[in-house]
Amino acid sequence: MKLSTMELGGHAPAIIFEDADLDNAVKVLAGSKFRNAGQVCVSPTRFLVQEGVYHEVVDAFTEAAKAIKVGSGFEEGTQMGPLANERRIPALEALIQDAVDHGAELKTGGRRIGNVGNFFEPTVLSNVPKTARIMNEEPFGPVAVFSPFSTLDEVIDEANRLPFGLASYAFTGSANTAQQLGVRIEAGMTSINHNGLALPEVPFGGIKDSGYGTEGGSEAINAYLVTKFVTNASP
Repeated sequence: MKLSTMELGGHAPAIIFEDADLDNAVKVLAGSKFRNAGQVCVSPTRFLVQEGVYHEVVDAFTEAAKAIKVGSGFEEGTQMGPLANERRIPALEALIQDAVDHGAELKTGGRRIGNVGNFFEPTVLSNVPKTARIMNEEPFGPVAVFSPFSTLDEVIDEANRLPFGLASYAFTGSANTAQQLGVRIEAGMTSINHNGLALPEVPFGGIKDSGYGTEGGSEAINAYLVTKFVTNASP
């Protein structure tokens, strides 16, 4: 048998608390969400925002999504390109429609752009219930899914609800909250108050159904090594 390292995707929670730097949270998470049109394994997907700042964050994120210039990478000023293939368009449309059918509010986006190329509008869904498919299946596209929460325990339960555990994000001004998130969130990677993932010097990998092993940091060499124990009782 051969050793292997597997990274199998995720459905990353992005948690924003009332005491967070909200401008920074929106800026960092919007940049991460719409990078490569959301087609990134560590892309934040489930945006969980504390009730006291929920509407403020959703409105700010919606404006950020509307401001993104979508188009060819050969055109000056383009910030987001196309989906990987034409199949992704009906797949995203079905997830978005299912969310709306379950009571979610479409704040912006949700449609293909034009009829040439696989361009899709940056999309924001608000008040998405757990019963919607998109809260349980990774969208792998430029769709941000927002839901409110009340307490720390509640949001950790939601963050850990799915069988995935690759990336996770959180924004808070509390050192105690940050410490609890780092310990209690079930994910191979947790980035707090910034986007600090996928650097060559740090571990990169998931747990649960998101895989095992790591592709970064000094730990990445473990899959290429054999541990050998030698014992010798001298005569």
